[in-house]
Amino acid sequence: MTEDAQDIPFFGKVFIFSMQCDGCGAKKSDVEAAEQREPVKITFETKSEKDMTVRVVKSSEATVRLPQLKMDVTPGVASDGYVTNVEGLLDRFKDVLEHVKNDADDDAEKEKVKMLLKKLWKIKLGDISVKIVIEDPSGNSAIISKRAVIEKLKKN
Repeated sequence: MTEDAQDIPFFGKVFIFSMQCDGCGAKKSDVEAAEQREPVKITFETKSEKDMTVRVVKSSEATVRLPQLKMDVTPGVASDGYVTNVEGLLDRFKDVLEHVKNDADDDAEKEKVKMLLKKLWKIKLGDISVKIVIEDPSGNSAIISKRAVIEKLKKN
């Protein structure tokens, strides 16, 4: 198990925890803010290739959505927290899609996944925009940009 503290500009101090079992290969990581935070909903829309460098902090309790692509990552036992950038976040979605494509038996499903992968590639190039929504009941997530819209997360 490792723990690292980082000071993220415009967000504050965070603790990054990581665990890995050498025996079975299981991994788990999380991010926690040093100070207590309110539940948060963050929305950010990419406009250009430059937005791929925008910093993203995601806790293990956060849900990440790409509404236009009808894709999301919901929290669960295997959910990890991490610090990355928009490009890294999109790469995580790409990795999942690659696995789905490789495991798909149906040609229609493979074609649908190929189209989503093509859209992700165009987003990374800045040719098309995408809205990223992070909902975090722990408040330990952020998108570090002046264009990020931050709201209090409403409880269902």
